[in-house]
Amino acid sequence: MTYAITQTCCNDATCVAVCPVNCIHPTPQEREFGSTEMLHIDPATCIDCGACADACPVDAIFPVDSLSPAQAGYAAVNAAYFAGKEAPAEPPGPNFHAWGAPAFERSLPADFAPIRVAVVGTGPAGMYAAEDLLLHTNAEVTLVDRLPVAGGLVRYGVAPDHPATKKVGDTFARFHAHPRVRMRLGVEVGKDVTAEELAAHHDAVVYAVGASADRRIGVPGEELPGSVSATAFVAWYNAHPECAPDAIDLTGAERVVVVGNGNVALDVARILVSDPEALAGTDIADHALAALRASRVREVVLLGRRGPENAAYTASELVALTHLPGVRLVVDDHDPRTGAAIDGAEPGEKAALLRDVAREAVDWSRPPAAGARRIVLRFHSAPSALTGEDAVRGARVTEGPGEREIPATLVLRAVGYRGMPVPGLPFDEATGTVPHERGRVTGMPGTYVVGWIKRGPSGGIGANRTCAAETVGTLLADAVAGALPVPSRTAQAFRRLARRRAAEVVDARGLAAIDKAERARGRASGRPRVKLGTVAELVAAAKGGRLRRPN
Repeated sequence: MTYAITQTCCNDATCVAVCPVNCIHPTPQEREFGSTEMLHIDPATCIDCGACADACPVDAIFPVDSLSPAQAGYAAVNAAYFAGKEAPAEPPGPNFHAWGAPAFERSLPADFAPIRVAVVGTGPAGMYAAEDLLLHTNAEVTLVDRLPVAGGLVRYGVAPDHPATKKVGDTFARFHAHPRVRMRLGVEVGKDVTAEELAAHHDAVVYAVGASADRRIGVPGEELPGSVSATAFVAWYNAHPECAPDAIDLTGAERVVVVGNGNVALDVARILVSDPEALAGTDIADHALAALRASRVREVVLLGRRGPENAAYTASELVALTHLPGVRLVVDDHDPRTGAAIDGAEPGEKAALLRDVAREAVDWSRPPAAGARRIVLRFHSAPSALTGEDAVRGARVTEGPGEREIPATLVLRAVGYRGMPVPGLPFDEATGTVPHERGRVTGMPGTYVVGWIKRGPSGGIGANRTCAAETVGTLLADAVAGALPVPSRTAQAFRRLARRRAAEVVDARGLAAIDKAERARGRASGRPRVKLGTVAELVAAAKGGRLRRPN
């Protein structure tokens, strides 16, 4: 028996570090690491020890013989990665694989005075950076976030029906109450405090502010009501406090067009057609659950500009979509290149995963079939305009040398994210990132970036671990070289400044109170938690205020 890595792989390589036989690849030392969609276990060398499953922060690793029918395809995905590859030569001696010399690339000398580092942003990138600093040095870390609650992408970006992925948040949460951590939540850099003021109170500042804006598709009609960014839709169903409960209107929508076919596109499509009662046991926002229960959406169409061999979604997410209960997955057979790519794909290639998916020449002049729910993958098709006068009524899309219209009253734009300028930092408008050298912000000693604001919106949660390691390594090298500016103010002075400037500042104790309140609300309705959806509710819970339980 061997183990297999499944859909929720976060790619952070925790499992690689504990494997005694080096059967998990690619490793962080291999060129493919960071460019592959997930990690894989070699069935030929796995010794069934289970160490990887115990260490996995997102419960993505299972014995092959215990995989459910919906997960069975992941055994083939793991094996296909190693097909045709030469097995590494066995090293001489008793070890299972060659061991390198111990290296401590991110550390400070034992007699080095503690440095104070502010980390702006409490999503995966910021928390991997904080974890690195806390585990490898005696640094004191100040966690700063503009929202009064921590979590970032894990809390507000992961789909509610992916609870295992959210478990990585538990790994990060253990550092919230670390004795060398100070939390200043509800403090926005550029509004409540300036970048210069933050730097004056710390030896170094690491910005992990992500990419919060959505990319535009740039077609006529994009501004019509009914044209919504996937960013807003994800925030809506995740109870983001900056997204109103009525921000999304599903009234009357039977067909939804999603522009894009990345993982976010698959997420929103899946949420729209999933059985609401299956979502009722998750932490989905109450208002979103109510809207989905009343929804008439029966069909979601995903538009991909290129073919299935170039689809942006990961293989793991597609495999999961083929087993969505009560939902048919269909490939629109309007373009002969689509079928040719699927039939000609080699085992292990992304297009090959669609070989058993039904192909149909969809008649778009007819409404979605009553009583059935389906997701349609339409490749080699891009939007040229959104039609309608006062609201979206359809999407005009390319079809071979011509065009056709797909009727729809809701169009979700899922073509990627984009970073926003940080007041006080340089910004590259072309890439939506902060210019840097290995994480060090250009022209600003003591200032660093990590995550999507550093490298652009690419890579999942685990990719931030390697990204953070590089940035922290640069920061510590600068510290040893004496290149960090000496702070002119104390940590206590920053606490007073933050409380004077920000309306309400939440600390670790307040964050724990929020968590307790949300879990209590969840227990009352048989859910893991019910999120507090406004800043006022979050702040009240942080103060221990009484909140009415949901009806």
